[in-house]
Amino acid sequence: MTQEKKQLVIKDLCARVPYKPHICIKDGKVGYDTVLNGAYIHDWITIPSCQNMTIKPYLRPMSSMTEEENKDYKKTFETYENIMGVKLTYTSYSSYDWLNTHHFDYRGLIDKGLALVAPEGMYKENV
Repeated sequence: MTQEKKQLVIKDLCARVPYKPHICIKDGKVGYDTVLNGAYIHDWITIPSCQNMTIKPYLRPMSSMTEEENKDYKKTFETYENIMGVKLTYTSYSSYDWLNTHHFDYRGLIDKGLALVAPEGMYKENV
């Protein structure tokens, strides 16, 4: 994994730690799942014994969002009126918190091979 990709995964995981993401750790011999629970991601990933490991979070593709989840997600959007009287809607910080809480892959990590698709129901108890 390149340093750039590693930084992207670290950045993404840091935002998800409060929501207890599941991650997959593989060192070429052993593969197992664990739940990250309040760990300091940056320090944890740079432990010398982890240098040769591949760490990937389990995330939900955006396409797996249900209609009900989509309605809840849209409630996090904010609107404002510009000087011409046009109302604009945008994603707010709470929108990203909502996506992190529900473990959605809004950065496209799955397509880049940096995350795994979460099996259905993996995060049911967390939401």
